[in-house]
Amino acid sequence: MIVVLGAGEIGSYVASRLTSEGHDVVVVDHDRHELQHVDRSLDVMTVLGHAGSPTVLAEAQVERADVLAALTDHDEVNLVACLLARQAGVARTLARIQSSELRGPAGEAVREAMGVDTVLDPEAETADEVYHLLRFRGASDVAELADGRLLLLGARLGGDSPLVGRSVTDVVGSEAPTDLVLGTYTRSGHTAIIHGSTVLEENDLVRAVCREQSRQGLMELLGVKDNRPRRVMLLGGGRVAELLAARLTRAGTEVTIVDRDIDRCRQLSEILPGALVLHGDVTHVDVLVEEEVGSYDSVVALTSEDDANILSCLFARTEGAVETIGLVHRLSLLGLMDEVGVDAVLSPRTASANAVLRHIRSGVRNVVTFLEGEAEVIELEVAPGSDVADRRLENVQLPRSMLVAGVIRGDTVEMAHGPTALSPGDRVIAFALPRAVGEIRRAFG
Repeated sequence: MIVVLGAGEIGSYVASRLTSEGHDVVVVDHDRHELQHVDRSLDVMTVLGHAGSPTVLAEAQVERADVLAALTDHDEVNLVACLLARQAGVARTLARIQSSELRGPAGEAVREAMGVDTVLDPEAETADEVYHLLRFRGASDVAELADGRLLLLGARLGGDSPLVGRSVTDVVGSEAPTDLVLGTYTRSGHTAIIHGSTVLEENDLVRAVCREQSRQGLMELLGVKDNRPRRVMLLGGGRVAELLAARLTRAGTEVTIVDRDIDRCRQLSEILPGALVLHGDVTHVDVLVEEEVGSYDSVVALTSEDDANILSCLFARTEGAVETIGLVHRLSLLGLMDEVGVDAVLSPRTASANAVLRHIRSGVRNVVTFLEGEAEVIELEVAPGSDVADRRLENVQLPRSMLVAGVIRGDTVEMAHGPTALSPGDRVIAFALPRAVGEIRRAFG
């Protein structure tokens, strides 16, 4: 059983991923409205109350839990909950901690005393995701796998893509490099694994993995362009913007941040001497016009308000900005973001789900989930004596709702094909739908 504290944006998404795998989940929150939404949409047990209360955690049967994921917006509550869980005998605890001091070396003694096993930092993960998206214009998803030796790209197919209207077998190997693997496609809200006979259509959201030497070939297939923006405007000066701006300025990018809180602007100016920090409301058109938002290569809307992010991205696009990226907190707005021309959309919830899933699944080294579509990419190790050890992929009975894409053996990485043999200790990169995850772990572990 897994206890999730916090029924908001992050906690509800994590709970949905866990329940889709068949875990028993209990969600705790003090907000009755948030909890009712989770109760209606997910098959979980819910408990109303303060997440740092011993009585509330006892009601959530925390003593029966294998894992506690403390994902509320309050560091202190998450820390206290981990302490109470540890005292109740919970084997593993994960805590969302936003304070840089508590996350760093200075907070190590506190974390240890409170029984925190793993620190989650959704804002840092989100900043990292934006940074990768800025490198690949046209991509909806970007991730590095196998310690950076494999690249995952996701993008919607344009009508001129060689993949459109033809089976995958006809394209890969003839017009595309063989050391890439097309993994999944999402069409009209439905996600499926790509097989050789799959015929893709315009506007399909396709995700694929390749080695570094085939990056350009994959980008051409998906219509993604290599992008090194010279000038980036960040709308909203929260922690995601702070972390992203620091990384961009170190890489030589000219960064402008706009925020409506004057005290936060002063703070950012001190923290980020290499960035231009401006005071203004991003929802006011005159502010964006005055700062010539249309002259920037990329405009990234990172406020806590979805409406502000949508409107500012829309205006930036009409003013001539080459690329817009928006943060979304309500998944119901995904379609609208696409309609108004936002090039890429992301959310802190996926970063948190990745971290939680990575730490609760034994034998799984990495997990990448996506904002759109239920598929995920997992990295797991072949265990000695497992069903797949010392066998070729073509001789292994694996569910059709998964696809092995790559194999890491020592310092070498190869794309997976039927004759590929798996040995104990190999690390495997696989696309999977949630219903297949349990079967995959049993087969490899």
